[in-house]
Amino acid sequence: MDDADRHNWPQPAIPADNGDQKTEGFLSVKDSRTGAKYTFPIYRNAVHALSFRQITADDSQNASQHSKEGLRVFDPGFRNTAVKESNITYINGKSGLLCYRGHTINALEGKTFEEIIYLLIWGTLPSQEQLQHLQRCIAEECFVPQVVEDVVTSFPRDSPSVVIFIAALSAFAADRPHLVPSYVGRNLYGNDMKLVDEQVVRILAVVTVTVSLIASDPSASMIENIVHMSGLAENSRVPAATIIATLQRLWILYADHEMTCSTAAFLHVASTQADPISSFIAGVAAGYGPLHGGAIDTAYSVMREVGTAYQVPELIAKVKRKECRLFGYGHRIYKGTDPRAEAIKEILHDLTREVPVNELDPLLQVAFEIDRIASSDDYFTARKIFANADLYGSFVYTALGIPTDLITSLVIVSRSPGVLAQWRESAGRPPAIWRPQQIYTGSETGSTSGNDHYTSTKAQRSSDNKEKAPGSKL
Repeated sequence: MDDADRHNWPQPAIPADNGDQKTEGFLSVKDSRTGAKYTFPIYRNAVHALSFRQITADDSQNASQHSKEGLRVFDPGFRNTAVKESNITYINGKSGLLCYRGHTINALEGKTFEEIIYLLIWGTLPSQEQLQHLQRCIAEECFVPQVVEDVVTSFPRDSPSVVIFIAALSAFAADRPHLVPSYVGRNLYGNDMKLVDEQVVRILAVVTVTVSLIASDPSASMIENIVHMSGLAENSRVPAATIIATLQRLWILYADHEMTCSTAAFLHVASTQADPISSFIAGVAAGYGPLHGGAIDTAYSVMREVGTAYQVPELIAKVKRKECRLFGYGHRIYKGTDPRAEAIKEILHDLTREVPVNELDPLLQVAFEIDRIASSDDYFTARKIFANADLYGSFVYTALGIPTDLITSLVIVSRSPGVLAQWRESAGRPPAIWRPQQIYTGSETGSTSGNDHYTSTKAQRSSDNKEKAPGSKL
């Protein structure tokens, strides 16, 4: 990308972490241990966690070291902890609302994936000129260095696609070591938003070519390049044009989902001022776990084991007896229907409505029967356990004839705009390394019985030798 292109990206306002906050009220706390009272300001329905460090126990000998250091907030799994401020994506899990930059996903229907990329990362829907500029910049970065090709082709053919994806990202990072902060010995991205934008575009291109490893068309959209480069339509009954149009609709719904585990993993690594590709690798690895994006692979494995739609009632019975888990069902955020689910169901219906059930992919037959039973069974509906959008989306990929093992990799590409938007937003702020605390449950220092002091190896040998009688055998 030349210097002229690097200057063309808009600079959306980045919300301050504390400078523009207005107090909504106050939280009053009384510590029953000491009788002390504290008052903390409430900002945007939140309290700064460090405020609780003011709450300490007395200086009595009975007070633990933890108590003297100040109160901590115990939140396993970050279930109620906000780690950054953002104006990118808003989710209301109770009302089933999802917005990108203030636009509901329903209002964005009909937009292209590149338009959503631009909206998430640079804050506004692009003009036609800005859209073409983005497509051109991504396409110009869509080439495969020899080191990447060598790494990818070195894997056995039956290797999991996500594992290869991670290795390819490492090879891309190795190809341009001057973009790795620790390698060059300085912070590259904290004060250079132009370089941040350049790397945003580069990663969008990198994830595109990683799926395919073939030359791209500069005039084509990102999704068009992926479909044509990877040959997704070659072994599918669905025409390439339909695959492209379907992915355009689907990926808009997937583009960002606020602070997911994989996004948080990316930002956790990026908080050390690591380069964005290394940070992206962390996000991909997190997303491949069976409790996150890897749930798709796990759900499909279960469906294969079920075999046919006739065996689904037996699976449901096992779930009710808590003998197994129904992967792909339930969501931590949404307590009702996922707002993306209906739109994805509509996409799936458009693909399958003219196909007789017995001609569907066997996995889809099983999936539809699971969903039919689970969506009407009181056991699931009473507990508000519904199929999440990622599972419905995987059915769309299957209906398109896309191999199961490639689904998670494609989901990673579809999620990249939101992850990069979150990184870009963070890059414009003062650096702050993410370093959670812990609650120590062992013995306090000095409180254990006996002589728990360090004994050197040399001193130990000397002691052992004294205990041995002269001439004794080893």
